[in-house]
Amino acid sequence: CVTLDVQAACRVTTVTQELLKEGFHRDLLVKVELGEDAGGCAVAAQVHLPPGIYVDPYELATLQQHNLTKAVLFPDAIDLEAPEYLAKAVVLLLFLEPEARCSRCFRGTVPVHARYHRPARATHQALVALQSPEVLLCCCHGQLSAECWEPAEVDTPCSSDTNSSCQWHTTKHRPAYEELMLRVPVGLREHNSLVCALTLLTTGLCSGLILAAACKYGHFS
Repeated sequence: CVTLDVQAACRVTTVTQELLKEGFHRDLLVKVELGEDAGGCAVAAQVHLPPGIYVDPYELATLQQHNLTKAVLFPDAIDLEAPEYLAKAVVLLLFLEPEARCSRCFRGTVPVHARYHRPARATHQALVALQSPEVLLCCCHGQLSAECWEPAEVDTPCSSDTNSSCQWHTTKHRPAYEELMLRVPVGLREHNSLVCALTLLTTGLCSGLILAAACKYGHFS
């Protein structure tokens, strides 16, 4: 009975995420409501980004310079031009800021971008599943309940203001598992022949026009 009571008390942490805006360039909003007061601890959300979504490290650095967001990428080197089928998954550690009206509520926003996908059959959309973030706490000057929190393997400081490492903790009893689906527009495989023919025709026409203009107006020695 004691074990059941402890588990019930540890499950009240809630995590919600939402993709704002439309198109390939979105904003990922993460909200966390803790079951207990953070007590001055740093709160972060560890987001596993699939190959179909990426964060621009250069854009992220610019936002952090203006104190608009705080986050760390693992790995920090990302191929921005790679399509979805050649890209790799990355981990984003997003530092959350406390909300003014709720002492246990935190939120954070970071720009994310969808990658180009292969053409599909009989559908104009590709689905990219974004798993629910993992809540992390870093209490350099406090203690957390051992029944609810366990050490996490995260090697980064508690904040961007210090370089000293600190032990992060994650919840033992995970919140309800939810996926956020991103719909990415894709082409149809049935149109491959038409697209190739139009591309070849347009390329030949433009090359012919350029060659004709060069022969008419060019000066050849």
